[in-house]
Amino acid sequence: MFTKLKSSSISSIFLLGYSAFLLPLTMAFVLQENVLLAEWEIIQVSSCMMTIVFILDPISMSFSNVVCLISGCVMMFSSSYMAHDPFLKRFTWLVMLFVLSMNLLVFIPSLPALLLGWDGLGIVSFVLVIYYQNMKSLGAGMLTVLANRIGDVMILISIGLLVLQGHWVILAVWDFYLGAWVAATITLAAMTKSAQIPFSSWLPAAMAAPTPVSALVHSSTLVTAGVFLIIRFFPFLSSISGFNSVLLFISVLTLLMAGIGANYENDLKKVIALSTLSQLGVMMMSLGMGMPHLALFHLYTHALFKALLFLCAGMIIHNSSNTQDIRHMGLLFCQAPLTISCMNVANLALCGAPFLSGFYSKDLILEFSLMSPTNLLMVLLIFLATGMTAAYSFRLSFCSLWSEVKGAPYHGKQEADPYVNWAVTVLALAAISAGLYLQNIFLGFAPAPFILPLFLKVLTMTVIVLGFFIAFIFWGPTPGVSTMNKTSFFFSTMWFLAPISAQPMTKFSMVLGTSMMKSIDMGWLELLGGQGALHVTSGMSALNQSLQIKTFNFFISLMLLALLILVSV
Repeated sequence: MFTKLKSSSISSIFLLGYSAFLLPLTMAFVLQENVLLAEWEIIQVSSCMMTIVFILDPISMSFSNVVCLISGCVMMFSSSYMAHDPFLKRFTWLVMLFVLSMNLLVFIPSLPALLLGWDGLGIVSFVLVIYYQNMKSLGAGMLTVLANRIGDVMILISIGLLVLQGHWVILAVWDFYLGAWVAATITLAAMTKSAQIPFSSWLPAAMAAPTPVSALVHSSTLVTAGVFLIIRFFPFLSSISGFNSVLLFISVLTLLMAGIGANYENDLKKVIALSTLSQLGVMMMSLGMGMPHLALFHLYTHALFKALLFLCAGMIIHNSSNTQDIRHMGLLFCQAPLTISCMNVANLALCGAPFLSGFYSKDLILEFSLMSPTNLLMVLLIFLATGMTAAYSFRLSFCSLWSEVKGAPYHGKQEADPYVNWAVTVLALAAISAGLYLQNIFLGFAPAPFILPLFLKVLTMTVIVLGFFIAFIFWGPTPGVSTMNKTSFFFSTMWFLAPISAQPMTKFSMVLGTSMMKSIDMGWLELLGGQGALHVTSGMSALNQSLQIKTFNFFISLMLLALLILVSV
């Protein structure tokens, strides 16, 4: 029986088994608040020790648990979704390498060794984004890898700066005269991985990868690596003046940009990708307001319902003749009840509907933003973006699930696939119940209990309902129909970030290459290089040849004349 299993099914069993094994250990570490550090010294040069450090603490154990649970469900889903792929083993190995890189990042608190996981994520994500080998995938992969290389360089610079401290263990970094530079490099590295402004354009482009990869990358692995790095460094970073306010400003801008952009997007996977960007903004925002544990709480809940949302979207795309445009879908709820029910659960959790997992983390962060001494403009933008979340979630559901049929009917036969059903059911149960259980863990780390007036307490729910209402007004009569004008183009291209990130570099290099070719290759190099040398040497040889012929003729004539004179004498 075991030999008949696909490679993806074997990896799924392994990952889910590891997650189940790790759960009681995680609970023990959380309840007892244990931290274990294992340090292996490799080499010591002068006063600098090169070591590999492994940390076992509640954060790393719980993060690894969530990552492996989601990865197990995604690999189970892949057994059905990628069944047609002739290279399923290769795909499975790549995803397992991806999960290994994330685990290395989580369990290593030393910066040089952390590069194993950090660079591993970047390289494997590039290979997975270009998995479907065409020019569009390659373009998206290059954008992804180049944006992430900026973060890698920043980590290398921070390693160079931290030589002054003689060690690179994140937990023992203290403030020193170059502390602000270290904080800037680490924050920039985290911003590139977590796609904050101005590095946001690679995240929707990475949707060129297969849907199971998108479910993994955009829920719990690559994009959350930056948030996790800031959570690890938070005690040091928060001591740097201005760090919190800068991070809050950038994250709220990202949150707003992604929220508005998702309302103009028509690609099903890109809408969900922009919602991921929006939630990354929420996590960074909570870090900017000094709440690392609430950011981690939202990271976990978001990972569970976002992976579920991607898997449901993958099934819809897979069975709708690979159509990703929501304007071509309709009336799916009665053709695939289980998939659509799970998708609605995930959508409601994303909006922050009461008693689903997203509600417990998102609502707490928004209420804390009302209580904390934050700029009024920031709070208004945060709540505007929250309303946008409800609006694009409603638009997504209205266009694809509830509107009239606008294309070929959905092939409901896949609804009986046990791989898909188990994967979405496990994640749906987690998306419903995880928030409550995780809240009991994280309330110990939450800020002191605070009491809000009634109108502020109901403000979050009011904004979400208003978002639904506005979306209904805008999208109700003609769902998905929109005309492209300058405003629409501005918002749908992520405030021009998408064209600016890719086109100027390409255009500059191509224009420079063309002008260099014309002026050097076809210009000076022609005169001074091979062609010029050929021209000069051929001219000189021709001149020399004509001189030699003339000289030869002269001497022959002279000899004949002398011979004639001699004969005549």
